[in-house]
Amino acid sequence: MSAKAKTDNKDRFVIIMAGGRGERFWPVSREQTPKQLIKLLGDRSFLQQAVDRVAPLVPLRNIFVITNATQAAEVRKQLPKLPKDNVVAEPIGRDTCAAVTLGAALVGARSTTGVMAVLPADHVIPEAKKFQQVLADAFDLASRGQAIVTIGINPTEPNTGYGYIRVGEALPPPVGVKRYKTVFHRAEQFVEKPNYDTALGYLQSGQYRWNAGMFIWSFVTVTEGLQKHQPEMYEACQRWFKIAGHPAKLNKLLAREYPDIKRVSIDYALMEKAHNVIVADGAFAWDDLGSWTALARHLKADPEGNCAVADFIHVDGARNIIYDARSKARRTPIAVVGLRDSILVQTDDAVLLAHKSQAQKVKELVKRMTEHAKLRKLV
Repeated sequence: MSAKAKTDNKDRFVIIMAGGRGERFWPVSREQTPKQLIKLLGDRSFLQQAVDRVAPLVPLRNIFVITNATQAAEVRKQLPKLPKDNVVAEPIGRDTCAAVTLGAALVGARSTTGVMAVLPADHVIPEAKKFQQVLADAFDLASRGQAIVTIGINPTEPNTGYGYIRVGEALPPPVGVKRYKTVFHRAEQFVEKPNYDTALGYLQSGQYRWNAGMFIWSFVTVTEGLQKHQPEMYEACQRWFKIAGHPAKLNKLLAREYPDIKRVSIDYALMEKAHNVIVADGAFAWDDLGSWTALARHLKADPEGNCAVADFIHVDGARNIIYDARSKARRTPIAVVGLRDSILVQTDDAVLLAHKSQAQKVKELVKRMTEHAKLRKLV
C-alpha cells in the first residue's frame, strides 16, 4: 500500500445502520422503538451513544443514519442536531448489502474521495476513546489504498453467537507512514457462527477475531468491490448516487426499486469474496448485547447473582435478571420467591417471564404474537 496525504475530517463519513427490530429485548423493545432507540443502560439510547462516539472524529453533517419508515421519526427526535435529510428510511428491509450500497451512494454524492465507516447502532462500547483510536487509524489506512478494513474484536469467550474472522500475521504500516497504535492483520477467512468446541479452539488459537460488523472503506473501494462481486447492486448504487442530493427524488426511486432487491448480507455479498480485506484489532471492551442475558454483564449483581433494575426483593432467588420498564407512576415492588436463572421484565402493558437458557427464543415468541390479532399491537 502506498502512502498519500491523510484524509481530512471533512472527507470522513459514518453510516449508522439502525433499522433492526431487536425482538430479543421484547417487551421493552418494540417495532417502533426497537433496541437501538431505547435506554437500557444509562440515560442515552444505543443510537445516541453510537453518534456520541463518532462525533469527535466526523462532522455531524457527515453522519447518516439508515433506518426504516416506522422508526425514522423517532430517530430524528433523538438526534435533533443531525440534519433531517441525514436520516434515510429504507422502504423495506433488504439486509445489510442494500443498506451499505445506499450509504455509499449518499457518501459519493457528497464526496467521491470520501472514506466511510459503516457501524451498527446497537453495540455497547464503554471505552469510547479506545474505540475512537481504532476507528481513526482505520480511517487513515482505508484512505491510503484499496483496503477494505473491518474491526475484529479479540474474543474473550467461546461465543457461538458471533461470526469469526481468521487473521494472519500483523501487517507493517504503509510505506512512509508512522506506525499506527492499532494492530492490523490481513483477513484470511470469514467463518459462520461455530459450535462450542470449534469456538473454543478459535479462542485458544489466538488467530481469530469476532466479526463485529464494522467496516471502513473509501467510496471508490466499496463501489469497485460491488462492481466486481455484486454488479446489480453496483448499478443500483450508480442510479442512487446521481440523485442522492435530492432526498425527495431518492425516496421515490428507492420506493420503486427496493422491493426487487435480493436479501443478502454485506458479509456474504462482499467481505467473504474480496481479497483486500484487512482486520483492525478492536482492542476495546465491546458487546453486541443480543439478548436479555447479555444485559446482565453490564449490571451489578447482588450476592446471589441477581441483576435488577427495579425495586426488587426476593427470598431464595438466584441468578435472575429483573427489569422494570414501567413508567415511574406505575412502578411497584417486584417480589419473587425461589425463582432462579430466570428473566422477568415488566412494562406498562406486558410481562415477560423466561428461563435464561431460553433467552434467544424471545424472538420466536414475538413472531408468534404477530399471528394473533389481540397481541399484535404489543409487538
